[in-house]
Amino acid sequence: MRKEYDFSSSKKNPYSKMLKKQITIRIEAETIDYFKKLSNAEGIPYQNLINMYLRDCVQSNRRPVLKWA
Repeated sequence: MRKEYDFSSSKKNPYSKMLKKQITIRIEAETIDYFKKLSNAEGIPYQNLINMYLRDCVQSNRRPVLKWA
């Protein structure tokens, strides 16, 4: 390894805005099971599927229906 590196001509990562942030969230087991079944059918991890669904909600400005039992 070099003692010093020259980053003066480096470029900002174009994907840095797309980085994911790890969080802790409480989701009902029934909801997780639903997405796990969908993910098995689609062949993608369930966390990616949940992220894709939430991103779609953001892009289409979809708001949840809030009905309290």
